[in-house]
Amino acid sequence: MDWVTRFDKQAEDYLPDVQILREEPMARHTSFRVGGPAKRMAFPEKGEQLVLLLSMARECGARPLVLGNGTNLLAPDAGLDRLVIGTDRLCRLEAGEEPGSLTAECGVPLARLADFACKQGLTGLEFAHGIPGTVGGGVCMNAGAYGGELKQVIAGVSALFPEEGVKFLTGEALAFGYRRSFLSDRPDAAVLSASFRLPPGDPEVIRETQRDLMARRKASQPLELPSAGSTFKRPEGHFAGTLIDQCGLKGLTVGGAQVSEKHAGFIVNRGGATCADIRELIRRVQEDVFEKTGVWLEPEVKFVN
Repeated sequence: MDWVTRFDKQAEDYLPDVQILREEPMARHTSFRVGGPAKRMAFPEKGEQLVLLLSMARECGARPLVLGNGTNLLAPDAGLDRLVIGTDRLCRLEAGEEPGSLTAECGVPLARLADFACKQGLTGLEFAHGIPGTVGGGVCMNAGAYGGELKQVIAGVSALFPEEGVKFLTGEALAFGYRRSFLSDRPDAAVLSASFRLPPGDPEVIRETQRDLMARRKASQPLELPSAGSTFKRPEGHFAGTLIDQCGLKGLTVGGAQVSEKHAGFIVNRGGATCADIRELIRRVQEDVFEKTGVWLEPEVKFVN
């Protein structure tokens, strides 16, 4: 009996209220708008359901993939022989009992978190207003922009580890680095929720900062086309987009994928791009930049299989 048959039976018995889609195209759930069908995709509405889904996946021999907004993932054209768990319905967000504290479930969009903090008169999350990811994914990769990073405001995270159960990790224990955390090295773990500690601020000043950062994003980034944000991590001592531009690669195209003519640090889907197109374009950019500058660009985008 394959994992799909075992999983379907367990889901019917133990999670009859959870929506589970069959052969669901990943192109509908990734910001690149590419990717073939996942064997099964489930949408828990409670943290307990997420925990049970991950437990069932292990028992059935499935490889789970916990998905936020899919804003930094590249899914294969052939699809995924995996159980994909969408977290967009795990969206509880509330102020804590202590002044300046907030708690957000893993599926809360970072933009919504930033807006909520502003309404509470709390500053420190302005940078996250335009980041398209969710709390869960943002914590794992220490999402940041314009000099701000989640590590600056995280008090702790509740996460599920397959062999250890649910644990609470402090910000220090998360060992944040540039676009990484302790959880980056534990892809089997899943963020359930995160707690934030923020200082007070003037809501009008906070909102104006958000507007300014969003205007800067729109002016410099190709937000009108599907992409996964910055394609490459910032190499030490350089900026990826600047290196790519200096190598004359703006506009370089493979199939429907293109190095953005607006910002060379972005690869965009001009229409009809495949995963294969994007991966080949990434490879060409890496090799060309390395040949001309000696700098190897490391993808910020994660390839899933």
